[in-house]
Amino acid sequence: MTHRLRPVGHEFVRTAPVRLVFEREISASPERVFRALAEDVAGWTEWFGPVTPARPLDDGAGREIRLRGGTRFRETVLVAEEPEVYAYRVDVTNAPGARAVAEEWRLAAAGTGTRVRWTLTADGTAPFRLVLKTARPGRGRAFRSAATSLDRRLAR
Repeated sequence: MTHRLRPVGHEFVRTAPVRLVFEREISASPERVFRALAEDVAGWTEWFGPVTPARPLDDGAGREIRLRGGTRFRETVLVAEEPEVYAYRVDVTNAPGARAVAEEWRLAAAGTGTRVRWTLTADGTAPFRLVLKTARPGRGRAFRSAATSLDRRLAR
């Protein structure tokens, strides 16, 4: 069963009740990383392990994402400021208990590469928030693996 979430703006990334922040440096430039995030949505399946199909919608203003295990998201892009920020919110999902979800990818030059910071933010029922907080270590591993895979992919 899918349900519509509360439509939040970019400020939700700073004010959400649940904020999971992960950071890693990679060797690719901020411009290349930004293009992989914002312009090559279908390519996410190549580097972000949990993502199965991903496709842009509405000429890049939205996205449809599916994860291993069956979770689905329809998203709206909130910010696409090359090469620094790419953020989106979830509008519709089948994740039980979710009320609002937004993610931000913030990129900053770091030497000859990029410091990538991924912020996953959410609000929902108490069990949903607890599950998300408990899943932090796994989300961190998934992010580190994704950043490494993205860096390898962009080096090709």
